[in-house]
Amino acid sequence: MSKLTSLSDAISRFVNDGDVVYAAGFTHLIPFAAGHEIIRLKKRDLVLARATPDLIYDQMVAADCARKVIFSYMGNPGVGSLRIVRSAIEQGKLEWEEYSHFGMITRLQAGASGLPFLPMNQTGATDLEKANPKIKRVPDPYGGKDVIVVPALNPDVAIVHVQRADANGNSHLWGIIGEQKEAAFAAKKVIVTAEEIVDESVIRSDPNRTLIPSVVVDAVCHVPYACHPSYAQGYYDRDNEFYLRWDKVSESTEAVQSYLDEWVYGVKDREEYWQKLGEETHKRLQVKPRMSEAINYGEY
Repeated sequence: MSKLTSLSDAISRFVNDGDVVYAAGFTHLIPFAAGHEIIRLKKRDLVLARATPDLIYDQMVAADCARKVIFSYMGNPGVGSLRIVRSAIEQGKLEWEEYSHFGMITRLQAGASGLPFLPMNQTGATDLEKANPKIKRVPDPYGGKDVIVVPALNPDVAIVHVQRADANGNSHLWGIIGEQKEAAFAAKKVIVTAEEIVDESVIRSDPNRTLIPSVVVDAVCHVPYACHPSYAQGYYDRDNEFYLRWDKVSESTEAVQSYLDEWVYGVKDREEYWQKLGEETHKRLQVKPRMSEAINYGEY
């Protein structure tokens, strides 16, 4: 049975107030469209987990969607501070839990494996252990040095943006791969947004590229340009100008509210958002084709 649905319907059905939400994607394929839909639907008291919060969580915190963030590294990538999230934490308005990148991935791996925790090698980030009581040291039962352990993370909902998926949710990703697979397998519900919806035969033609299988997917949404201002490898480039512009916007509560009013509440969906960006931006973000070589899987 097809799992195709609108993004609005998927967020309405699967994201509930108070949920732990993991918006996956590293550097590219960040699901901004889903974040905007969560804002539009006024979801509240969410625990936002993500290896790098990026601007998506800055905007969601600004829109009063969150009570807590769980993260590793927080900043406007390549620009500076993630002003809104940082300010909310410093003012005591937002709970927080910080890990290393590998700590976050290890938490997801534990969750995906059905384990209560997983061990890690000791790192130089001993201050994180002081700041986060969930990071613990335990003796090596085989007599070696102590190991770090972190608890499993099982989000209520994981949102993953992919380049292409079939109607059942089998999904192809390429380019920089982050924690998408781990987040999908660890989560209780999974929403996939895709640049393209393709026939199952396209997915089957390249099975090694299928990082997210249909068995873990609950909803599939066709949402082209869903990760602007981040990028989708092979589809459009990162909007570096936007990241610089957000640094100035986020200096002012009034400017942030004006942005949300115009670009989130003021548009009905991602298609309208993309058209509002205009042809000049579309052209600036165009990428040239660079095809991979064909793979021969053979026939039996």
